[in-house]
Amino acid sequence: MNKEPLLQAEQHPRKKGGKAVPALCNIAGTLILLAVIISSLAVTVPRFMGYEIYNVVSASMEPEIPVGSVIYVEDARPEDISPGEVIAFSSGDSVIAHRVTANHTVEGTFTTKGDANAQGDMNDAPYEALKGRVARHYPVLGELMVLYASRTGKAYLICFAACGAMFNILASRMRERRRQQETET
Repeated sequence: MNKEPLLQAEQHPRKKGGKAVPALCNIAGTLILLAVIISSLAVTVPRFMGYEIYNVVSASMEPEIPVGSVIYVEDARPEDISPGEVIAFSSGDSVIAHRVTANHTVEGTFTTKGDANAQGDMNDAPYEALKGRVARHYPVLGELMVLYASRTGKAYLICFAACGAMFNILASRMRERRRQQETET
């Protein structure tokens, strides 16, 4: 019986499960990068599609539109707005999203009310203040929008994306090292 192959196996023991760690690093890196890309697209792509985007900071439309949501506002002609629709309009330095209870086309105003408010708004919103119709709203994305708009948030976003890329680089280096070790044996 030849003992030489047995000695080679003892000198260079083969590692079992050496593919799991690179695969996990690759999966983690890819998931991190996808999270960064998808969350960034959700607050940027709608602008290219003609929507204005606003963060909801008041509970006046809860539970329909919770605080921290993002609303996508599309252009609309004031005359085409029907009672029951949610509109966004300027009021001083703020943009308000409330439900229309009446559209006064002769006066050129909307009577509005927040869903969570017991009473309607004190003043009607003039047609000139209309930003548009609320087409969509998504909870939590408004908080991301605020975060991404800050310098700190942008730094976190870049660091998070870099971590995802580093996980993928680490996975490829671990695979390359394993290939080199296998060719040496």
